[in-house]
Amino acid sequence: MPISLITLENVIREAGAIALTHFKNLKHLEITKKSPRDLVTEADVAVEAFLQQALAEHYPQYGFWGEESGHSASQTQRWIVDPIDGTHSFTRGQYFWGISVALEIDGELVFGAVYAPALNDYYSAKKGEGAWKNGEPIKVSNESNLGDAMISTGFACLRSYLKDNNLQRFCRIAEVTTGQRRFGSAAVDLCLVADGQVDAFWEQELNLYDVAAGALIALEAGATVTDFQGNEGVFPKQILATNGKILSQILALM
Repeated sequence: MPISLITLENVIREAGAIALTHFKNLKHLEITKKSPRDLVTEADVAVEAFLQQALAEHYPQYGFWGEESGHSASQTQRWIVDPIDGTHSFTRGQYFWGISVALEIDGELVFGAVYAPALNDYYSAKKGEGAWKNGEPIKVSNESNLGDAMISTGFACLRSYLKDNNLQRFCRIAEVTTGQRRFGSAAVDLCLVADGQVDAFWEQELNLYDVAAGALIALEAGATVTDFQGNEGVFPKQILATNGKILSQILALM
């Protein structure tokens, strides 16, 4: 059965409604820790459980890999899901968090959607067919000078207490750019590159479910997606998404 973009949007928006119910009642939100700096909430669990069931009902031929529940069934054709990317932001009542859903077939990303319910922004892409925000086509920015660029990053590496913690990279790049942002959700960050709101985003020590959907959306909007050496592909441990025009300039500082 071919995937229906309308059906998927309805499912993902319904998942967003579940997340918003918890978001509007944070005083009673149950929060636990997977590690000293890595949170999981009852909202993460509820959203993922809904998506796993709903996607299986519509598309039983695909397996599932979710951040909270792990792998199930076939993994050669699978949904890759982060139920709430940006859980820390979510728990503090901030708006930059998103539900990330990608479809991977034989190692190739063919569909991606990131829904930011608190912003009511729905980003999606289908391989070879472009990227959209709330139904309208989107493209990366035209900025060609790193000195005038707006960049964003994240620090998942700090949560893992890694020595290579991105701070030196951030300082080098921040010193030569006009604007710097740290939104707290890699999935949303990648969509902001796709939408031209920022010119580049990089982060390290992520997982595929953090970036799969957003990376495809960025690529379909005209972005380059590489590792820190400029090799093309979706490398969660080192991901750099740019508008393409400042790629060489930012790589020189990586």
